[in-house]
Amino acid sequence: HFSGTGHADLGDFLMLPVIAGESLLPGDGIKRQTGYYDSYDKASEKASPGYYHVQLNRSKTEVELTASTRVGLHRYHFPAAQNAAFLLDLASSIYGYEGKVVWSSLRVENDTLITGYRQTRGWARDRKVFFAASLSHPITNYRHDIVDEVPYKGFYRRFNEGANFPEMAGQTIRAEFEFGPLDEPLVVAFALSGVSTAGALANLKQEAGDMNFDRVRQVTESQWQKALNVIEGDFLSSADQQTFATAMYHSMLSPIVFEDVDGSYRGLDGNIHLSEGFVNYSIFSLWDTYRALHPWFNLMHVDRNRDMIQSMLAHADQSVHEVLPVWSHWANENWCMIGYHAVSVLADARAKGMSGIDWNRAIDAAIRSSTWSDYDGLGDYLSTGYVPSEHGSASISKTLEYAYDDWCIAQLIATDVPSHYQYTGTDHPLLSLQKGYEDRSMHYKNSFNPKTGWATQRHQNGTFHQDNDLLSTHGQGFIEGNAWNYSFYAPHDVEGLKTAMGGEEIFVQRLDSLFTMDLPDEYIAHTEDITRDGIMGNYVHGNEPSHHVPYLYNWTDQPWKTQHRVRSILQEMYGPGVDGLCGNDDAGQMSAWYLFSSLGFYPVTPGSSTYAIGSPNLHKAILHLSNGRDLHIVTKGNSQAHVYVKSVLFNGQPLSEPFIEHWQLMQGGTLTFIMSRRPVKQLDPNP
Repeated sequence: HFSGTGHADLGDFLMLPVIAGESLLPGDGIKRQTGYYDSYDKASEKASPGYYHVQLNRSKTEVELTASTRVGLHRYHFPAAQNAAFLLDLASSIYGYEGKVVWSSLRVENDTLITGYRQTRGWARDRKVFFAASLSHPITNYRHDIVDEVPYKGFYRRFNEGANFPEMAGQTIRAEFEFGPLDEPLVVAFALSGVSTAGALANLKQEAGDMNFDRVRQVTESQWQKALNVIEGDFLSSADQQTFATAMYHSMLSPIVFEDVDGSYRGLDGNIHLSEGFVNYSIFSLWDTYRALHPWFNLMHVDRNRDMIQSMLAHADQSVHEVLPVWSHWANENWCMIGYHAVSVLADARAKGMSGIDWNRAIDAAIRSSTWSDYDGLGDYLSTGYVPSEHGSASISKTLEYAYDDWCIAQLIATDVPSHYQYTGTDHPLLSLQKGYEDRSMHYKNSFNPKTGWATQRHQNGTFHQDNDLLSTHGQGFIEGNAWNYSFYAPHDVEGLKTAMGGEEIFVQRLDSLFTMDLPDEYIAHTEDITRDGIMGNYVHGNEPSHHVPYLYNWTDQPWKTQHRVRSILQEMYGPGVDGLCGNDDAGQMSAWYLFSSLGFYPVTPGSSTYAIGSPNLHKAILHLSNGRDLHIVTKGNSQAHVYVKSVLFNGQPLSEPFIEHWQLMQGGTLTFIMSRRPVKQLDPNP
């Protein structure tokens, strides 16, 4: 499954422990009349990184789950003297609909081993997933049903395929496997592969071949403990402590390892590739995660982010369009959202000193991604300097985000220009490659109506739309946002943005209004990803486009307002309960915002090495950085009421501006915040 994304897929193999003889048709867990279903005792739930426990009510089965990287282990404690069984449903899906499953197959290799695969046409247009399931007790009987029979003209009809026939194939299959009464728990080791059932078997043998549930759980919990312990913190409350730990956990759920134990993986071209010198990753929700999650990796998990970048470059090599991923998962590009934000991930890693990447190769991929004229209004953007409203929806959002991405490419080129782009001759278009992208990065200004200072749709002929609704998210040229939120999007040129909006005074007035104005319910009644609990005034924290906005006061003479707003968001829109996130976590982005902001700084402009100072939500913390050094964060006088920053010192030296560089933090040492109950207009240079 995905971790908190706005769209859904996966959920390929539904398993349910049952008492033998259960219906193979899904039932209704509310009406509870016919079909298979179960309910559970909420009080019986136990959940921790690497382990889950629950008691099912109908089958009276106690369920335990754990997992390694590629293998999920189930342990079912069935009632004594009952005929134990489980259902395996290959027709079910997360985001399921008629026709999604193209084909599915099951093979009973022997009485303790099942293999199979499923091909779907969902959010991913052509996705194949294979499995191998090893069982701790032998199967005594099995049967299946094909839900959607498709015409078949061959000769399998000579067999009675309905019961105890070891080959099951069809568009959608549901099967029941029986074990008789069991005196011991049934353990199922269920391995996945994107390559083949043989790959799934190899994964199973290496990671869980002994079928030892407790050993796998112990190893997994140890790995999680190590990953979570890279930061040791003392926060303002136990709730804050819990929320931070949960955000740490969420930040490591995506992207996922997408290769077998031998390094083989299915590529975007459908062929099987071998990762060489890197671990292949998938599930890149880049419109979300370029903002804070990948910058977080550059601070705390550099090796993983390096592998992710290598995976993105491999994706570009395998793409028939030769472009970097936009939103990819399981060897598919699903083209969700906008921009070519993989270039932001590249630029941020380069700006923060990542080694081990062929940056010439990365620049080539970035250039190809940003010059593919067939992509989502990009041809118009290249020719006119903006995306016209006549040529697709979200024209303003695309223009603004393309401009930022172009700035990122300029940063890549600033340090490494591929040798084959070094030309003489004044008329060659690539002579000033970096300057060309710097110029393109200013195209965001073309979306601002100079008469109003708002980002506004433009016609092909250059005129701006009239009678715009600044609060509406529909038909106004934005994707998942409105003019109030998106007009603050130029993270690479905040000074220029202030000018485009009409100057700093208007800029601050609008920021103030954004957080305090009233947004009538009618404007969020039909917004799928935006709900009231993620809104502060008209500022939408429950979705990604505005995540940098609270920090923009740092580019004005009123940085204390950033401190106030950031602390308010930390306290009001996050928590340890079931409602602890005010919107989709979107593969870890919402949690990454919390992690950075709790520590007191945030990457407003991924692709630069600069962090903006906020208001830390802790007493002290130790960051065990990815380079082996330790960064201590210490606050003095911090509390729920002392949200303002009087001064900031790094290794004893006061900061004169509310910014700090990545390279400074990576040196290790101590970052000290001296807090105040009252706003402080400027950081005190002599604390």
